[in-house]
Amino acid sequence: MALKCGIVGLPNVGKSTLFNCLSNAKAQAANFPFCTIDPNVGTITVPDERLNKLAEFVKPQNILPTTVEIVDIAGLVKGASKGEGLGNKFLGNIRECNAILHVLRCFDDPNVVHVDGSVNPVRDKEIIDTELQLKDLESVETKMKKFEKIAKVGADKEAVKTYNTLQKIKSTLESGQSARAAVLEENELPYIEDLHLLTIKPVMYVCNVDEASAKTGNEYVEKVREAVKNEGAEILVITAQMESEIASLETYEEKQMFLAEMGLEEPGVNKLIKFAYKLLDLQTYFTAGVKEVRAWTITRGMKAPEAAGVIHTDFTKGFIKAEVIAYNDFITLGSEAACRDAGKLRIEGKEYTVADGDVMHFRFNV
Repeated sequence: MALKCGIVGLPNVGKSTLFNCLSNAKAQAANFPFCTIDPNVGTITVPDERLNKLAEFVKPQNILPTTVEIVDIAGLVKGASKGEGLGNKFLGNIRECNAILHVLRCFDDPNVVHVDGSVNPVRDKEIIDTELQLKDLESVETKMKKFEKIAKVGADKEAVKTYNTLQKIKSTLESGQSARAAVLEENELPYIEDLHLLTIKPVMYVCNVDEASAKTGNEYVEKVREAVKNEGAEILVITAQMESEIASLETYEEKQMFLAEMGLEEPGVNKLIKFAYKLLDLQTYFTAGVKEVRAWTITRGMKAPEAAGVIHTDFTKGFIKAEVIAYNDFITLGSEAACRDAGKLRIEGKEYTVADGDVMHFRFNV
């Protein structure tokens, strides 16, 4: 599934350094604004211990993890919504993403220039929020003008519903809140889908701290927590520079020794990828056979035929049934045959909602 998370933030907050840790694609990480002129896209492997555990039992020829795309978008500045600092181009890049990873500088370093002269992550967040909100307001008002006259007449019910939904979004944006804060009914969402609003996308705040604060965070992080407490957003504390050092180590053993010395259980980028996956409302099911054990990405809540279609569209058209084993049952019993004998292999039909971690085999007829 080609779903993307966009990394955004002001210049020099550590976005490109973080991106380099995440991907083999090497963005230029330099100590000056706009060092990333074109968005860099990396396909990132999603760490999943369950995949390796299944492979231990099945012993396949290949192991194929699932992935998510990360887009490194050049640093936005005040005035981006009006085109400042190549703003329109970069705002367009964000529009193409499904979720936002908002990197905030939460460290002091006189050797790293801050575009606004001082470290203040809450102010930095508000600058980005304002630019995205202004761009969304522009989009909403443009569409409202098209429906205003028709809606006032009241004869076209769909036009009235569209206009009223847009009015809700407009009021929310004008109050200084992002579109995701608007209280909308499920049936109102289709009226704004074509706008691809920037601030309706789910967001995670990534607090880039110094090495000493990698485990516990710092006062900057606490200020961010307070500022976003009513947003329902995820916060992740990470040290981009340290992650860069971990990524440069060649062996798994060296990385584990480094993490142990720092008192950390896993690289911060692993947590970031998992959080990004969750942010996109994704989950995983597995197929397990001697040729390969593979993780497949689906949107949470997908029915069995849709999930089958991720493997091949023909699987959806010709879906007959799905053989399903819960992950924990597979690991406990050790094989598909043992699960079948123990009555833990279920036959599910078209209305089955796939659970995260299901081990599945599809029957289909084309």
